[in-house]
Amino acid sequence: MTFYEDESAIGKVYDRRIAARLGGYVQPYAMPLAIAGVLMLAVAGLELVPTLIVRHAIDEQIGKGRTDRLPVLAAGYTAALLASFVIRYGQAYLMAWVGQRVVVDLRMELFRHLQRMSISFFDRNPVGRLVVRLTGDVQQIEAVISQGLVQILTNLLMVSAIVVVLFVLDWRLAAIMTGFLVPLVGLVKVFAAAQRDAYREQRIWIARINAYLNEMISGIAIVQLFNRQARNRQLFDERNRGSLDANLRVLFWYAVFDPTVALFGAATTGTILWYGGGRIASETLTLGTLVAFIAYMQRFFWPIRELAERYTMLQGAMASAERIFGILDQPEEVVDLPDAKPLDEVRGAIRFDHVWFAYQGEHWVLRGLDFSIAPGERVAIVGPTGAGKSTMMSLLSRFYDVQQGDILVDGVSVSALPQRWLRRHVGIMLQDPWIYTDTVAENIRLRDASISLDQVRAAARAVGADRFIEALPEQYETPLAERGANLSTGQKQLIALARVAAFNPEIVLVMDEATASIDPETEATIQRGLAELMVGRTAVIIAHRLNTIRAVDRILVLHHGELAEDGTHEQLLARGGIYARLHEVQFKDGGTRA
Repeated sequence: MTFYEDESAIGKVYDRRIAARLGGYVQPYAMPLAIAGVLMLAVAGLELVPTLIVRHAIDEQIGKGRTDRLPVLAAGYTAALLASFVIRYGQAYLMAWVGQRVVVDLRMELFRHLQRMSISFFDRNPVGRLVVRLTGDVQQIEAVISQGLVQILTNLLMVSAIVVVLFVLDWRLAAIMTGFLVPLVGLVKVFAAAQRDAYREQRIWIARINAYLNEMISGIAIVQLFNRQARNRQLFDERNRGSLDANLRVLFWYAVFDPTVALFGAATTGTILWYGGGRIASETLTLGTLVAFIAYMQRFFWPIRELAERYTMLQGAMASAERIFGILDQPEEVVDLPDAKPLDEVRGAIRFDHVWFAYQGEHWVLRGLDFSIAPGERVAIVGPTGAGKSTMMSLLSRFYDVQQGDILVDGVSVSALPQRWLRRHVGIMLQDPWIYTDTVAENIRLRDASISLDQVRAAARAVGADRFIEALPEQYETPLAERGANLSTGQKQLIALARVAAFNPEIVLVMDEATASIDPETEATIQRGLAELMVGRTAVIIAHRLNTIRAVDRILVLHHGELAEDGTHEQLLARGGIYARLHEVQFKDGGTRA
């Protein structure tokens, strides 16, 4: 079974390069971390105190039949526990605070980077994968900083401190414990490796489920239209059961590991009791020392169990960080030149100067495309599917850079213009307008505070969108559902048209497929709006239906990425070439739309 949703699921347990890079995000919070480190040392010390108090109470008070100092020792025992609680709280709060700040910083840097990336980057990276980078992977790093790192360091300190204390209490008992500890460490390594493999598989299946759900939910209309529910359930069940098997393997190793550590702990305790009891009988060891030793020994095995769990968490965080940095390290493919500057005035002249472009390698989509459009001219681009019409629109907005030739606006290469400025002066009406979960007004001005509500209303009125907007319950303040689910296709197109009008660009690019699936009345409204929008502007219409372009000044016909014909509607019909054949195909039934 082959899956196309897979990705790298896990990396090294510890990668010095990645850890150093993560340290750069933690560095601004060095002071809280230093305080947390001091508190960590205090906790490690305080955790030892209660058991020492118990030892003293047994040997110096209870064992000698005295009780005069027991109240003081009890108070000291309680105070040590309370102090440990308070310090642990402060330490946990500081580390969680740092972890949350690192999440905010890292997520914002990743978000800013994604917004700067070119369209080709998103062609290569599925949306679901990028969302996981911004959410799950960043959260995994936060968990390690705020919880895992603290626990790992605290447990290491505790284990080290306990080992020292055990040898100080009685080196013979400590030597016996060490004899059991050596094989336990070997088993921990074996279990950790098995847990790592099981965890890797678990993450792979989670990635498969997330990718599949993103694709299936996004295309739910197609699923229902073609009755693919049963087959989709089967495909999801394969992934779901794969995830179940992986999760059960993870649980198996967790379930085996804990009893194994407990078994070694019990065997060590039994041996210590046997040997230590004999020494108490021979009066070479005090009862308090034996009780304290066993108590410390029990505390020793608990951090070992937790270290194995944190080992897996650290490994997952390293993999998450590697994936995040993999995105951050991808360079911006379309960047502003250092000396890029806007034009003082936009007239709207467009020039494609022998443009060659390919999305991959030398699979050329455009081949030496060469033409000019005068300021204020209305030009239609037509041609068969795959001729390169939509690609021209993307290149003019500089979503991609050309491989050869140049594209100029008013005689200046688009590569010499700031991207933000260029796209503010080149408006695009796409065939699938994106509607945000916000009000009608904010969807028109795209949350741009420089565009007033009066300008929004004027833009809607200019393109004929005001009639349906003002019939909505809250008019311009009506909330819209995700992707405009509470609007018709035509209404979404009218909002997109009003959006272009509100930004008032000098150059307008239009996909005529935007009106291909709506009723004639709404299409007529949109056509009137488009006509109004094109007045006084340079307009380029990417035309698939020839009945929408008869009023343009010129028609350019593309074929296999080359300019095949150029002229007016009448001239091209008279020539009897590609345009005439396209016209004949679309209107051979007496004017019916193709």
